[in-house]
Amino acid sequence: MGHVVVMDDSPEQLALTAYSAQLWRDLRPQLDARAEFDACGTLWIAEDSTQLEALEQKRATYRSARVAADVIDARELRDAEPGLRDDLLGALLVPDDAVIYPPGATIQPLQQASRTVPIVFAQAIDPVGAGNVETSARPNSNATGFLQFEYSLAGKWLELLREVAPELKRVGVIRDPGAPAGIGQWAVIQAAAQPLGIELMSVDLRGGAATIERSLTAVARVPNAGLIAVVSAAGQLHRELVATLSAKHRLPTVYPYRFFVTGGGLISYGPDLVSQYRRAAGYVDRILKGEKPADMPVQAPTKYELVINLKTAKALGLTIPPSLLATADEVIE
Repeated sequence: MGHVVVMDDSPEQLALTAYSAQLWRDLRPQLDARAEFDACGTLWIAEDSTQLEALEQKRATYRSARVAADVIDARELRDAEPGLRDDLLGALLVPDDAVIYPPGATIQPLQQASRTVPIVFAQAIDPVGAGNVETSARPNSNATGFLQFEYSLAGKWLELLREVAPELKRVGVIRDPGAPAGIGQWAVIQAAAQPLGIELMSVDLRGGAATIERSLTAVARVPNAGLIAVVSAAGQLHRELVATLSAKHRLPTVYPYRFFVTGGGLISYGPDLVSQYRRAAGYVDRILKGEKPADMPVQAPTKYELVINLKTAKALGLTIPPSLLATADEVIE
């Protein structure tokens, strides 16, 4: 996930980041939906009166560069981010800052700029559907590389959730329904859940923190419930909130990447992202030695990692099966 954030540590930084942010806003209408461009804004938090006074100066600095910015009080901050602690005095809201999903945002404009310069991607979602390549086996394009995941991975998440919570009856699927990745993964989970008699609830990330909190509270009303967080830019943006609420409601949660679990989540299963970039470097080497991207197949991940946080499991009152622990690539104690 990339952040489009205006910074003001120096006049030069402010000018550059404000200009960059405006370029991304201008480009947004041309981006494919896979870019998951979300103008979520940035909150600069004030913990005391000194920081609150500094935010007033920060607002003036931003506005001098024609960057929208407003100071919000403690009540408005709690309404915007209910997961934050109650003693904060306020914040500076920069509403046009955004998050963007690089795998979906970069290939398209690069190909618009050139259809001859070789492009190697390391985490594409659906390059065939996006029109970046003709087929995975034979791209016939100046672009090739590696998929971020295969949709079948979503079925494994449900399987893992049932291993740690065998009495599972309801699963909240934390997703962005407008993102192609979220649509495909939701379909796989639906197909896997139906024969098991597991009820699914879609938790829409697009409504922000308050909506997520209401949705997860609704999931938790039924005993033996759990959560699956599918791949999305918005899911990464709200990962701390999801971890806090899943702990509060004692909801076991499966995530797609390791960093969710090192941040307090229960279990993750997904591709080793470092391995993906190493493989991409191998493709670059082959291209530099004369091979053509058009003839190099798009490949799926080959290395997956299972990470389990035993501290979180204990807090949730869960006992992780020894057979599952034995297969984990990393156990956080």
